[in-house]
Amino acid sequence: MKDLKTAIIQADLTWEDPQQNRRYFSEKLDAISDQVDLIILPEMFSTGFTMNPYEVAESMDGETILWMTKLAKEKDSAITGSLIIKENELYYNRLVFVYPSGEIEWYDKRHTFTLAGEHNVYTAGTEKLIIEYKGWKICPLICYDLRFPVWARNVEEYDLVLFVANWPKPRIAAWDALLKARAIENMSYCIGVNRVGFDANKYEYVGHSAVYNGLGENISGNTTSAETTIIVPLIAKHLEQIRQKLQFLNDMDSFKIDS
Repeated sequence: MKDLKTAIIQADLTWEDPQQNRRYFSEKLDAISDQVDLIILPEMFSTGFTMNPYEVAESMDGETILWMTKLAKEKDSAITGSLIIKENELYYNRLVFVYPSGEIEWYDKRHTFTLAGEHNVYTAGTEKLIIEYKGWKICPLICYDLRFPVWARNVEEYDLVLFVANWPKPRIAAWDALLKARAIENMSYCIGVNRVGFDANKYEYVGHSAVYNGLGENISGNTTSAETTIIVPLIAKHLEQIRQKLQFLNDMDSFKIDS
């Protein structure tokens, strides 16, 4: 397993306007001069966190997926983020992971956000996804999933857990604390990618996107509420050393999750 260079895009999203958001992210990605291995966009990056998917949902061969595939090939980098997908007359908050080759895997958000009524609009996923990329095992999750440590528990020996989100300002202290906790308890890197700005419902988002190592140390610098691109290399040797020395994962409780 080699080091993995990641790029996080902390963005101010345009409400329910996939075309404008794709244009925005294209500009942000064109400005990255480093060669990176993985680009991470926020939750519902093409629309904002809307409970009105009927006009903006796309298919798995729609424009945003084609855009992601084109970018992944051009940048020779994997790219991931969640968007609204309509499939078999159902709507999903779906994280899509596109490899540089154009191959696609996806994860449907398991914990739909009941406080906003997401469970009334979107169908919850039932399957956890573990991605194998460049020797790394990656567990991608979405926003509200962060509050449920059993679902995120590292029973697959993954190396990186990542959360894409639209996590609002009033609860940002929980975001900071839970990202750190997920890193510590799973002895893995943990990345959280949040948006900034205001949405159409006047909810404010203040970012605090961050990368934590397997000891819970923030290795991405000071948190910010500004639009920004954060580039952080994940060091493979760090995980190897702490897992061999401490071996905390060997003592975890066994459990089974019901569907």
